[in-house]
Parts: sequence; structure tokens; C-alpha cells
Amino acid sequence: MAVIALEGMQFYAYHGFYEEEQKIGNHFIVDVQVETRVNKAAQMDDLAGTINYETLYTITRMEMRKPSQLLEHVGQRIIDKVSSQYPKVKNVRIRISKMQPPLGGRVDRAFIEMEQGGGVISF
Repeated sequence: MAVIALEGMQFYAYHGFYEEEQKIGNHFIVDVQVETRVNKAAQMDDLAGTINYETLYTITRMEMRKPSQLLEHVGQRIIDKVSSQYPKVKNVRIRISKMQPPLGGRVDRAFIEMEQGGGVISF
């Protein structure tokens, strides 16, 4: 079993419950972690037997472009797309951080973490 992850992906997006957040936008940092078997890739040096970083980034970027009121909704969409693209993953974990959320005082970040198990785990 292996963990394949992208950490610190940075996006400017328009997620938030309040109208002001949806108009002004904010900075977000996203981490995605996928747990899967990589035996085929490790033995054969073949990208088809593992998770492509570029695909993970593209999925995340596309979902971050779609405004949502809740980060939980964005997170679930990313998990669903990764699971759909890679049905053999065992687990997908995501963290979405909203930098300096507008809460009336200094807060570095607010974040959600979500995790969901996938389907079959062998290649």
C-alpha cells in the first residue's frame, strides 16, 4: 500500500456562505492524499499502475473553480471525482484551508478535512 499526495495546492476561489465571500473570493490551500496499491507501477515503471499527480491537480483545480457555499461540498466533489477517475483507490483524504477567513478577528486559516474509502485496492 502506498500514499500518493499533493500538498499545498494554492487557489484563489469564491467559496463561502456569505455573499461578500462569493464576490470577493479568498485564498485556499488544498491537500489531497490517495491510498492505493502501486505494485504494478513499482515493478514495471509504468504510470498506468499508479495515480498521476497531474490528474489529481487537474481534478482539484476544476472543482475549486466551481463556487460553493460550503467547503464540505467542494471536498466531497473532489473525493467523488478522484474515486471515479481511480476506482481502485482504497482511500481519499482531503483538507481544504481557507486563509484568513472573515470572522471579525485574526484567524490564520479555517479548514475542513474529509476522508472516504474507495473500492477494490489491487491493481
